Amino acid sequence: MRTLIIGGGLSGLALASALEADGHDYILVEARDRFGGRIMTERYGSGYYDMGPAWFWPGQPRIAALIAKLELEKFDQYSKGIQMVEDERGHVHRGRGFASMEGSWRLKGGLDQLTHCLAERLPAMRKRLNAQVAQLAKTDDAITAKLIDSDTVSADRVVLALPPRVAARIDFVPSLPSDAMHAMQGIATWMAGHAKALAVYDRPIWREAGLSGDAVSHIGPMVEVHDASPAEGGPFALFGFVGVPPEGRADAQVLRQNILAQLGHLFGPEASEPQKLYLKDWAFDPHTATDADARPLYAHPTYGMPRAMTGLWDGKLHFAGTEVAPQFGGYIEGALEAAENALKI
Repeated sequence: MRTLIIGGGLSGLALASALEADGHDYILVEARDRFGGRIMTERYGSGYYDMGPAWFWPGQPRIAALIAKLELEKFDQYSKGIQMVEDERGHVHRGRGFASMEGSWRLKGGLDQLTHCLAERLPAMRKRLNAQVAQLAKTDDAITAKLIDSDTVSADRVVLALPPRVAARIDFVPSLPSDAMHAMQGIATWMAGHAKALAVYDRPIWREAGLSGDAVSHIGPMVEVHDASPAEGGPFALFGFVGVPPEGRADAQVLRQNILAQLGHLFGPEASEPQKLYLKDWAFDPHTATDADARPLYAHPTYGMPRAMTGLWDGKLHFAGTEVAPQFGGYIEGALEAAENALKI
């Protein structure tokens, strides 16, 4: 039985790796020109900076096992020092609150070390980049995927290892039941409405001032800021989640200017002049977000596999991806959980 995995993020790569280890026939296709999905790491000098998910936590056994298997190393999120709070009037207060990410872990080298290692271990004949699926057509004999370049891939079963809302844009022939499509379109894509800004510095000016790099703002544009420096040495970095809705951040140049001004207001004039300012707006990433994901999620949704999305096409069409994980949905642990569950089907 041949399995077609659509989506080369962590879930799709983990599933492909498991099938490879068990000697099964499969092919993994990814629409982007890179593997990793929402895991994306920028590099500046010897530094590494995660522009998608950045943290994992104790009590998440799958990610811990994968890191150990790949001989990678975790480190503690930096949390020493005073937190800053910017109130609704723009006044900055020191020492209020606590380091909200204290106790979380990051990965040395960046989280894309996970996806890079997994992808590199797959045979070239089993993986394809720049392979966006436009249509899935089921016959009695097989399921055929038609790519946007008109190439085709056939398999006996398909696993959609991508956000359900993105999967819902595929043309299914025959059409999926309306309750299945409604369920797919109703699952909010984690992180899809977010934008993340990251400023790189040659010195940790906030640490030198006794600050942790943690800040909360009630005026923005960044609503939450954290230290994003590497485990050892520099370049050092601060990153923040942008709280302005997508329609208010379409002008990236204006947004960058406002972010730099806010960094200077929070951490001093030097902070407004980083060596590099990265900005990744996931709301404008067509392989992550749909129009329904236009606003950021500020609370964690209740994820899992809706009954309407099971047993489709005589049990030959399945879902993976963190949004369908019943226990750790929305986390990178959830991506591994969903892949594990898809493997059992």
